[in-house]
Amino acid sequence: MGNALFSTALAVVHDPSSILSRKAMKARVYTLVLAVGVMLAVGACKSYDELLPNPNVAGEDKAVPPSLILPQIQFDIYSQGDGGPFTQVHRWNQFSVSNNLYYGGQNQYNWTNTTTLYGTLKNVNQMDLQATKSLGTAINAYTALAKFFRAYIFVWQAARTGDTPALQAGQGLADLDPSYDAQKAVYARSLALLDTANTILGSLAASTALPATISGDIYYNNDLTKWRKVINTFKLRVLVSLSKRVADNADLTIPQQFAAIINNPTQYPIMASNADNLNFVFNSAYNTYPHTPNDANNQYQFEGLPYLSITTATQDPRTFVFATPAPAQLTAGKKVSDFTAYIGADISKAIGDLYTEGASAGPSGKYSYTNDQRYYGSVVGPEPYIIMGYSEMNFNIAEAINRGWVPGASAETYYLKGINASLSFYGLTEGQTYTIGDQGGKTLGTTTISISNFLANPGVVYKGNNPEGLEQILNQKYVAFHQNSGYEAFYNWRRTGLPKSFVATGGGINSSGKIPRRWQYPVDEQTYNTANYKAAVMSQFNGTDDLNMDTWLTK
Repeated sequence: MGNALFSTALAVVHDPSSILSRKAMKARVYTLVLAVGVMLAVGACKSYDELLPNPNVAGEDKAVPPSLILPQIQFDIYSQGDGGPFTQVHRWNQFSVSNNLYYGGQNQYNWTNTTTLYGTLKNVNQMDLQATKSLGTAINAYTALAKFFRAYIFVWQAARTGDTPALQAGQGLADLDPSYDAQKAVYARSLALLDTANTILGSLAASTALPATISGDIYYNNDLTKWRKVINTFKLRVLVSLSKRVADNADLTIPQQFAAIINNPTQYPIMASNADNLNFVFNSAYNTYPHTPNDANNQYQFEGLPYLSITTATQDPRTFVFATPAPAQLTAGKKVSDFTAYIGADISKAIGDLYTEGASAGPSGKYSYTNDQRYYGSVVGPEPYIIMGYSEMNFNIAEAINRGWVPGASAETYYLKGINASLSFYGLTEGQTYTIGDQGGKTLGTTTISISNFLANPGVVYKGNNPEGLEQILNQKYVAFHQNSGYEAFYNWRRTGLPKSFVATGGGINSSGKIPRRWQYPVDEQTYNTANYKAAVMSQFNGTDDLNMDTWLTK
């Protein structure tokens, strides 16, 4: 437009037939040139983004391939929802115990406000929307996965806090102050979402059309058969987590829903082996294992008392996978093959005492360290990180049968499947020679793996569908959770009080000496959704966002 006006001005000046006087022409030219200058100045004030749109940023009306959104959602489920092995999560699970604040980290359950996965939820909603737009149907594989991810996020949030936004959550500007759904309603809706997700994938199973496919999947390389197993396996996890609410919430039909999955594998396929695990696999380029050969922090980290108490008492060969012999036990003359040489640290002790008794004590150190040779030997780690696995699934089924939810099924069968799946995951075989090292990786000797002796141990032989059998199931589930599956080890203890070796009180836990029962609500909820937040806190906790009060889930 500026060039056109300038051309008009020149035409007026050079037109010999113009009836304007010379003075008038000068005035006209001055006015036109001034107008051109003003318009050019206005144009110069525009931002670079207005003048030259970024081709890598889609406009609101543009289609975005859902395959570009899916991997970010999947990564967030791992990185934000679980956090990986040897993180603070697994100190709270008591698998690791720090003896040094600077290098080892905090042991204390110093919980305040929870993080959230609501940012991920917005991506889930966008993936669903874009898939429906691009594929022309709401019955597609991305939509099915979106339902799974929504259920996963809602359960993740509700398990931490209590009542939580769900039905109206993740809508962005469309709803800036979503109301809170009762925790029971969140679980009911999540179970329904999982059922629908399974149904959609089942209806698409025989199709090769685009709505029946996905791409960009970082976990299963776009294998929807495995995703269908994940959906139903996760539903089993959720149902077991509701065990305390069976008697007083018959309308949720918890045992019936569980039995329907076990009794109808065609309609509800579930994991069949470790090959079906939902695993995060580390790589040397971008996502390395938390410990590497260059990491010298093993001396600041002990193995935890709860699981070593279980594994050593039952002569469990996973003892050698996880831990080193305690230096004081070797100094006393014990062999590396002696299970009594492996001593876990008590997380309730003051961190200074743990350092004095262990890390700084040298040959008289009381506690076992993490197996350096296994867990510090490679930038990609010795095993992937299980987000949800086959071993856990079998223990969940065994627990449900023990509780009477699946009449006619054998809890012992699934209990043993769970144990053997965990042993297999760590690469343990009968008669295997296993090398034992110290906390710096120096080889101390070898031992011979005996799975048969372990399975024949009186503490492992299943005692039946009774409280003793239930304790065995939950003990073995806890051991199988070592450095994987996010907060599940803690959630199971919170729900059942098992394993009994889990340390629940003591000065090292926090200033109150006891483990909190929940997290406080996110700061953003308190700041931007204040009225709904206050109403939820009042209805559940008498107006105080109390860490030590149980929610509907665990009362």
